[in-house]
Amino acid sequence: MPWVETESLSFAARHESGQTGSVERLLDDLERFRTALEPRFEAVPGEIAVIVHPRSLMLSLAHPWLPAARMVSAPAGRRYFAGFYNRREIHVLAPSVLEARASEVAGSREAMLLSPRHEYAHLVVGANNPSLPPPFTPGTFRRYVRMAWVSEGAATYLAGQVPHMRAAVARRLREGGRPSFPPAARDALVLGGTVFDFLANEAGQPAADALALSQTPEDAMAALGSSTARAWEDYLAGFAAG
Repeated sequence: MPWVETESLSFAARHESGQTGSVERLLDDLERFRTALEPRFEAVPGEIAVIVHPRSLMLSLAHPWLPAARMVSAPAGRRYFAGFYNRREIHVLAPSVLEARASEVAGSREAMLLSPRHEYAHLVVGANNPSLPPPFTPGTFRRYVRMAWVSEGAATYLAGQVPHMRAAVARRLREGGRPSFPPAARDALVLGGTVFDFLANEAGQPAADALALSQTPEDAMAALGSSTARAWEDYLAGFAAG
Protein backbone atom coordinates (compact mmCIF):
# COMPACT_ATOMS: atom_id res chain seq x y z
CA MET A 1 0.00 0.00 0.00
CA PRO A 2 1.48 3.41 -0.94
CA TRP A 3 2.52 5.92 1.71
CA VAL A 4 0.96 9.39 1.71
CA GLU A 5 1.18 12.54 3.80
CA THR A 6 -1.57 14.16 5.86
CA GLU A 7 -1.02 17.57 7.42
CA SER A 8 -2.53 19.60 10.23
CA LEU A 9 -1.53 23.02 11.56
CA SER A 10 1.41 21.74 13.65
CA PHE A 11 2.02 18.18 12.40
CA ALA A 12 2.69 16.35 9.15
CA ALA A 13 2.06 12.61 9.18
CA ARG A 14 3.44 9.98 6.82
CA HIS A 15 1.37 6.81 6.69
CA GLU A 16 -0.17 4.14 4.50
CA SER A 17 -2.95 5.48 2.28
CA GLY A 18 -5.56 3.22 3.86
CA GLN A 19 -5.06 4.88 7.24
CA THR A 20 -6.01 8.42 6.23
CA GLY A 21 -9.18 8.64 8.30
CA SER A 22 -7.63 7.35 11.52
CA VAL A 23 -4.52 9.49 11.02
CA GLU A 24 -6.63 12.63 10.58
CA ARG A 25 -8.27 11.86 13.93
CA LEU A 26 -4.84 11.21 15.47
CA LEU A 27 -3.57 14.61 14.28
CA ASP A 28 -6.70 16.34 15.55
CA ASP A 29 -6.03 14.84 18.97
CA LEU A 30 -2.38 15.91 18.90
CA GLU A 31 -3.43 19.46 18.01
CA ARG A 32 -5.82 19.56 20.97
CA PHE A 33 -3.07 18.20 23.21
CA ARG A 34 -0.56 20.77 21.99
CA THR A 35 -3.07 23.58 22.58
CA ALA A 36 -3.68 22.33 26.13
CA LEU A 37 0.06 22.37 26.87
CA GLU A 38 0.70 25.87 25.52
CA PRO A 39 -0.25 27.71 28.74
CA ARG A 40 1.79 25.27 30.84
CA PHE A 41 5.19 25.29 29.09
CA GLU A 42 7.28 28.02 27.51
CA ALA A 43 8.19 25.94 24.42
CA VAL A 44 5.57 23.76 22.70
CA PRO A 45 7.11 22.52 19.43
CA GLY A 46 5.33 22.71 16.10
CA GLU A 47 6.17 21.52 12.58
CA ILE A 48 6.53 17.97 13.88
CA ALA A 49 6.76 14.92 11.62
CA VAL A 50 4.62 11.98 12.69
CA ILE A 51 5.60 8.63 11.16
CA VAL A 52 2.73 6.18 11.58
CA HIS A 53 3.91 2.57 11.34
CA PRO A 54 1.34 0.00 10.22
CA ARG A 55 3.06 -2.92 11.99
CA SER A 56 4.95 -3.29 15.26
CA LEU A 57 7.83 -5.02 13.47
CA MET A 58 8.39 -1.97 11.26
CA LEU A 59 8.64 0.28 14.32
CA SER A 60 11.10 -2.10 15.99
CA LEU A 61 13.25 -2.31 12.86
CA ALA A 62 13.29 1.48 12.57
CA HIS A 63 14.31 1.81 16.24
CA PRO A 64 16.11 -1.37 17.38
CA TRP A 65 16.50 -0.06 20.94
CA LEU A 66 12.74 -0.48 21.53
CA PRO A 67 12.80 -4.29 21.96
CA ALA A 68 15.77 -3.86 24.32
CA ALA A 69 13.91 -1.20 26.31
CA ARG A 70 10.92 -3.52 26.63
CA MET A 71 13.10 -6.33 27.88
CA VAL A 72 14.71 -4.30 30.68
CA SER A 73 11.37 -2.78 31.71
CA ALA A 74 9.17 -4.33 34.35
CA PRO A 75 6.83 -6.81 32.59
CA ALA A 76 3.78 -4.70 33.47
CA GLY A 77 5.08 -1.86 31.31
CA ARG A 78 6.52 -3.60 28.27
CA ARG A 79 3.53 -3.31 25.94
CA TYR A 80 3.41 0.46 26.50
CA PHE A 81 6.74 1.05 24.76
CA ALA A 82 4.83 1.79 21.58
CA GLY A 83 6.68 4.66 19.95
CA PHE A 84 9.89 6.65 19.64
CA TYR A 85 10.86 10.30 19.46
CA ASN A 86 13.72 12.41 18.23
CA ARG A 87 14.25 16.02 17.32
CA ARG A 88 11.14 17.30 15.50
CA GLU A 89 9.65 13.86 14.87
CA ILE A 90 7.74 11.10 16.60
CA HIS A 91 7.26 7.51 15.47
CA VAL A 92 4.01 5.87 16.49
CA LEU A 93 1.93 2.81 15.69
CA ALA A 94 -1.30 3.11 13.74
CA PRO A 95 -4.35 3.38 16.02
CA SER A 96 -5.64 -0.04 14.95
CA VAL A 97 -2.27 -1.58 15.86
CA LEU A 98 -2.28 0.18 19.22
CA GLU A 99 -5.70 -1.28 19.96
CA ALA A 100 -4.47 -4.73 19.02
CA ARG A 101 -1.47 -4.35 21.39
CA ALA A 102 -3.71 -3.56 24.36
CA SER A 103 -4.47 -6.22 26.90
CA GLU A 104 -7.99 -7.05 28.05
CA VAL A 105 -7.61 -5.36 31.44
CA ALA A 106 -9.49 -2.14 32.12
CA GLY A 107 -7.67 0.95 30.88
CA SER A 108 -5.12 -0.77 28.66
CA ARG A 109 -6.81 0.21 25.39
CA GLU A 110 -7.19 3.82 26.51
CA ALA A 111 -3.56 4.03 27.65
CA MET A 112 -2.31 2.53 24.39
CA LEU A 113 -4.31 4.94 22.24
CA LEU A 114 -2.68 7.84 24.10
CA SER A 115 0.78 6.68 22.99
CA PRO A 116 1.11 9.42 20.32
CA ARG A 117 0.50 12.01 23.04
CA HIS A 118 3.17 10.29 25.15
CA GLU A 119 5.77 10.62 22.40
CA TYR A 120 4.87 14.25 21.70
CA ALA A 121 5.04 14.98 25.44
CA HIS A 122 8.68 13.84 25.31
CA LEU A 123 9.34 16.56 22.71
CA VAL A 124 7.73 19.18 24.95
CA VAL A 125 9.76 18.06 27.98
CA GLY A 126 12.97 18.03 25.94
CA ALA A 127 12.26 21.48 24.50
CA ASN A 128 11.96 22.89 28.02
CA ASN A 129 14.55 20.77 29.82
CA PRO A 130 18.00 20.79 28.20
CA SER A 131 19.15 17.87 30.33
CA LEU A 132 16.75 15.42 28.69
CA PRO A 133 16.39 14.26 25.09
CA PRO A 134 15.68 15.04 22.37
CA PRO A 135 18.18 15.26 20.88
CA PHE A 136 19.76 11.96 21.83
CA THR A 137 23.42 12.59 22.53
CA PRO A 138 25.74 10.55 24.75
CA GLY A 139 25.19 13.12 27.48
CA THR A 140 21.42 13.36 27.26
CA PHE A 141 21.11 9.56 26.99
CA ARG A 142 23.14 9.08 30.18
CA ARG A 143 20.95 11.61 31.94
CA TYR A 144 17.83 9.95 30.51
CA VAL A 145 18.86 6.64 32.12
CA ARG A 146 19.61 8.37 35.44
CA MET A 147 16.32 10.30 35.30
CA ALA A 148 14.12 7.84 33.43
CA TRP A 149 11.36 8.22 36.00
CA VAL A 150 11.25 11.97 35.32
CA SER A 151 11.30 11.61 31.53
CA GLU A 152 8.83 8.73 31.22
CA GLY A 153 6.80 9.86 34.20
CA ALA A 154 6.32 13.34 32.76
CA ALA A 155 5.28 11.93 29.39
CA THR A 156 2.82 9.49 30.97
CA TYR A 157 1.37 12.17 33.23
CA LEU A 158 1.07 14.87 30.57
CA ALA A 159 -0.43 12.45 28.04
CA GLY A 160 -3.21 11.57 30.48
CA GLN A 161 -2.24 7.91 30.68
CA VAL A 162 -1.91 7.66 34.46
CA PRO A 163 -5.63 7.04 35.24
CA HIS A 164 -5.61 4.19 32.72
CA MET A 165 -2.49 2.50 34.16
CA ARG A 166 -4.20 1.22 37.31
CA ALA A 167 -4.08 -2.44 36.28
CA ALA A 168 -0.44 -2.15 35.16
CA VAL A 169 0.51 -0.55 38.49
CA ALA A 170 -1.32 -3.25 40.43
CA ARG A 171 0.50 -5.94 38.44
CA ARG A 172 3.86 -4.29 39.09
CA LEU A 173 3.16 -4.17 42.83
CA ARG A 174 2.16 -7.85 42.84
CA GLU A 175 5.08 -9.11 40.80
CA GLY A 176 8.01 -6.81 41.45
CA GLY A 177 8.30 -6.29 45.17
CA ARG A 178 8.49 -2.97 46.96
CA PRO A 179 9.37 -0.16 44.52
CA SER A 180 12.05 2.39 45.23
CA PHE A 181 11.27 6.09 45.60
CA PRO A 182 11.77 7.58 43.14
CA PRO A 183 11.16 4.63 40.80
CA ALA A 184 14.07 2.76 39.27
CA ALA A 185 14.63 2.95 35.51
CA ARG A 186 12.90 -0.41 34.90
CA ASP A 187 9.77 0.95 36.61
CA ALA A 188 9.87 4.38 34.98
CA LEU A 189 7.09 3.91 32.47
CA VAL A 190 4.66 2.18 34.85
CA LEU A 191 5.35 4.08 38.08
CA GLY A 192 6.96 7.35 37.00
CA GLY A 193 3.65 8.95 36.11
CA THR A 194 2.22 8.10 39.51
CA VAL A 195 4.86 10.29 41.20
CA PHE A 196 3.69 13.23 39.07
CA ASP A 197 0.04 12.47 39.77
CA PHE A 198 0.79 12.13 43.48
CA LEU A 199 2.59 15.48 43.50
CA ALA A 200 -0.22 17.15 41.55
CA ASN A 201 -2.72 15.86 44.13
CA GLU A 202 -0.54 17.11 46.99
CA ALA A 203 0.75 20.42 45.64
CA GLY A 204 -1.14 21.20 42.42
CA GLN A 205 -0.54 20.88 38.69
CA PRO A 206 2.13 23.62 38.50
CA ALA A 207 4.30 21.64 40.93
CA ALA A 208 4.01 18.52 38.76
CA ASP A 209 4.83 20.53 35.63
CA ALA A 210 7.86 22.01 37.38
CA LEU A 211 9.08 18.51 38.26
CA ALA A 212 9.31 17.78 34.52
CA LEU A 213 11.87 20.58 34.22
CA SER A 214 14.28 19.07 36.78
CA GLN A 215 17.76 18.91 35.27
CA THR A 216 19.43 16.66 37.85
CA PRO A 217 18.27 13.88 40.20
CA GLU A 218 18.91 16.30 43.06
CA ASP A 219 16.68 18.92 41.41
CA ALA A 220 13.95 16.32 41.00
CA MET A 221 14.06 15.32 44.66
CA ALA A 222 13.97 18.99 45.66
CA ALA A 223 10.93 19.51 43.41
CA LEU A 224 9.13 16.77 45.33
CA GLY A 225 9.38 18.98 48.40
CA SER A 226 8.11 17.31 51.55
CA SER A 227 6.71 14.30 49.67
CA THR A 228 7.92 11.07 51.25
CA ALA A 229 8.31 7.50 50.11
CA ARG A 230 5.74 6.38 52.68
CA ALA A 231 3.14 8.88 51.46
CA TRP A 232 3.72 7.83 47.84
CA GLU A 233 3.45 4.15 48.76
CA ASP A 234 0.13 4.86 50.49
CA TYR A 235 -1.01 6.69 47.36
CA LEU A 236 0.12 3.73 45.19
CA ALA A 237 -1.78 1.22 47.29
CA GLY A 238 -4.97 3.25 47.03
CA PHE A 239 -4.44 3.93 43.33
CA ALA A 240 -3.91 0.25 42.49
CA ALA A 241 -6.93 -0.79 44.53
CA GLY A 242 -9.12 1.64 42.61
